[in-house]
Amino acid sequence: MKVGIISDTHDNIDRIKQAVSIFNDEGVSLVIHAGDYTSPFSLIPYEELRAEFVGIYGNNDGDKVLLNSRSNGRIHPQPHKFTYEGRKFVVIHEHFIADDLAASGNFDIVIYGHTHKARVEKINGTMIINPGEAGHWLYGKATVAVLDIETMEGRIITLD
Repeated sequence: MKVGIISDTHDNIDRIKQAVSIFNDEGVSLVIHAGDYTSPFSLIPYEELRAEFVGIYGNNDGDKVLLNSRSNGRIHPQPHKFTYEGRKFVVIHEHFIADDLAASGNFDIVIYGHTHKARVEKINGTMIINPGEAGHWLYGKATVAVLDIETMEGRIITLD
């Protein structure tokens, strides 16, 4: 079973549409957004998503009331902890405690964003993933991640 992971989209509708298309082609059953949508209109492309969706707020998300409404309550304050298909997830935006959360052994998967730098790594058996920046505004390289939660293999996918 695959999970799609995206972060730091920063209103880049073209890249969001690409990511949704990739997630649909990959057959992911859940997409997790690690924050920084920026504006509520940037949620429109997710209407084409053929998977569940959950996310958190990032530091650049302004209108949280409208983001919450447009997402039908699927965007949460951080940290957002949940279990999906028997795996314990925690999603944060800022990176400051990501390694400590992974090292704690309390989670199977730690997801974060904010740095705009892609990362897939295991710490003490916990998968830690930053999908990078889907918006590509900061470093010019748009990426997302896909994680197989059965094999615990993750990979970064570059958007065009």
